[in-house]
This record gives sequence, structure tokens and C-alpha cells, in this order.
Amino acid sequence: MTIQQLFYVIKISETGSLNKASEVLYIAQPSLTSSVRELEKELGISIFHRSKRGVHLTSDGEEFLQYARGVVEQYDALLDRYVTKGSYKKKFGISTQHYSFAVKSFVEMVKTYDTEEYEFAIRETRTMEVIEDVSTGRSEIGVLYLNDFNRMAIEKVLRSNHLQFTQLTKCDAYVYIYKGHPLAGEKSIRFSQLADYPCLSFEQGGAGSFYFAEEILSTEEYTRTIKASDRATMLNLMVGLNGYTLCSGIICEEINGSDYVAIPFVTEEGKPASNMEIGYITRKNSRLSTPAGIYIEELKAYLSER
Repeated sequence: MTIQQLFYVIKISETGSLNKASEVLYIAQPSLTSSVRELEKELGISIFHRSKRGVHLTSDGEEFLQYARGVVEQYDALLDRYVTKGSYKKKFGISTQHYSFAVKSFVEMVKTYDTEEYEFAIRETRTMEVIEDVSTGRSEIGVLYLNDFNRMAIEKVLRSNHLQFTQLTKCDAYVYIYKGHPLAGEKSIRFSQLADYPCLSFEQGGAGSFYFAEEILSTEEYTRTIKASDRATMLNLMVGLNGYTLCSGIICEEINGSDYVAIPFVTEEGKPASNMEIGYITRKNSRLSTPAGIYIEELKAYLSER
């Protein structure tokens, strides 16, 4: 097994195609295929399912990829530290579901550092990618939520990846809409009132199970649904289509702007939908870096004010 083979596996998984991966890697496809098959033979597992539509990871391959990413990142860190000599920057990254408060806290943390000394990264991404990023060491911290519905499924994934969840806050659910929305003046909103408007949600890609949805009530029958991949598009859809999303209500206007409102969401029985527990995930038994500690304190400070 070589670092080069690990790098090949990562690129193939990212492109989903041997052809595309060979183009990116500037290597002939037969050579790439041969190298991966040799690795599979050495390991005694199949990393990829191959078909006319492309390639995708097997269950063994998904597990192997997590370790491969960690090894390649550590190798890159060694090169930065000892080969480039003098240009090495310490790295700190977080991965998060689409939360403006997570971005705001990241901004405040970065302000306390010299960016010539550190290479910072923040990744707003899908739920499973948040988990994978922390598991492989790509990010030190991941921010996501649990509730009664998704808890068992997500905690199972966390355990299998040797991760732990730490609660930051519990909160009621809110309907997040544009200020010009017909329901913007309501003191509270019920599910039945939303029937004429599209429900907006973040797509989860291959891990599209409703257990990994960023919005509550992912099992409800929505008559109109639209998926987006980023927060800016989500906000534009709220304006252009009177769309809505169900969220924590913890919104940073400095990041999202002041043209949107969060209105309490209540069940048809009239009770608040207090069903979200927001927190962060880390690797078990890991010692947090100084930037990680500062970031967590910034999260706590922001959330405690709201």
C-alpha cells in the first residue's frame, strides 16, 4: 500500500468515475485501474463497485476511505512541515450544517489569530460530510443537531466513527421566511398554514435519508418541496418563491441579512415544537487545540445571548 494508491482512491471517490479521475490525476486509466486492483488484492476487500454508470464505494470502501483521507492529510502535513521548511502553517477547520451562527462564531475566533500563522477553513456542508470530515481529521469540530427522531440513527454513525456529541443548547423550532411573506406578520405558525408554500431543504446527496435532514419534520408529506445546496440559494428562494424552512430560530442577521424573520412553529395541538438539540462533535479522547477551544467558547457566548 502506498500514499499514491490512497490518493487515487480519494480522487476516484470524489469524481465517481475512473475516466474523470485519470484526467484529474494525469494518469492513463488502465494504469489507474491496475493500481487500485492491486490495492484491493493486497487488502482483501473490494473498494469500489464498478458499472457502466461509473464507480461507487462499497461498504468496505467507505470505511477504508475515512482512514485513507486521514493518512493522506497527515502525510501532507509532514510535507508542509519538513519539506517546504518555513512556510508551514498550522491548520484548523470546522464543518457545519448550514448555521449562520456557526459562521459568525468562526469569524470571531479567526479575529483572535494571525492568519499568517494559521490556515483556517470552514465548511458548510451535508450532514454525513460533517461527520466524515471530523472522523478523518479534515475538521476538528463539526456542528449539527439532534432530536428525538434522528438521534438513534446519528448517534449510531457517531459511535461507529469514534465520535462524541456535546450539547450546546436546546431550542424550539421556528419557521424561517422572508419579511414579505404572507405569513410574516403571524405570532406563530402551524403546519397546516404552510400548505400553499414550498418547503425548502438542504439536499443531502447520497446520504439523502430523512434521518440526516437539517430540517425537522423531514417525514411529513409536503405538497411542494425544493432542495438547495447552499444557504445563499435558500435565502433567494425564500424571496422569490415565498418558500420557508423549519429551523432553530437562532439566526445571525449580520451573516444572513435583516430581510428574514423566524416565527415560532407550533404543532396542531398548539404546543411548541421543542425538538432541537444543537451541539458539536469531536473525536473521542482527543485533546482540543487552542483554536477549537476558542471557537467553542464563541459558540457558547453567541447562543447564550439568544
